[in-house]
Amino acid sequence: MTTEFRVETTDRTEVLDVTDRVEAALPEDAAGACTVFVRHTTAGVCVNEAESNLLGDLADALADLVPDEGWQHDRLDGNADAHVRALLTGNGLSIPVVDGRLDMGTWQSVLLVECDGPRTRTVSVVPP
Repeated sequence: MTTEFRVETTDRTEVLDVTDRVEAALPEDAAGACTVFVRHTTAGVCVNEAESNLLGDLADALADLVPDEGWQHDRLDGNADAHVRALLTGNGLSIPVVDGRLDMGTWQSVLLVECDGPRTRTVSVVPP
């Protein structure tokens, strides 16, 4: 059974730790691999360290890698940069689960990557 939760973002490009919310969506006895997915073309999910300075660095790096302007799609709705940034992060993950807990490394966290905020994003979690 899929569980969804919403995340309110506050900046155009930002990275937020959603690990606790993903884990809360898992049954206590879950084992296998869960899927984490965002139903958006201008947001993504990834696994990395959730140290506060690094979260800002990741957002800054995406902004530096992908220029804000000069894209053909901008003639339509002005957010081509957000689509390209989200493409770099991906929209889904598969994460091992043991005894209802995410089985990740010590410094690994599930991160929501906002590329076209501020917005309300929906994250889907499909348990094993």
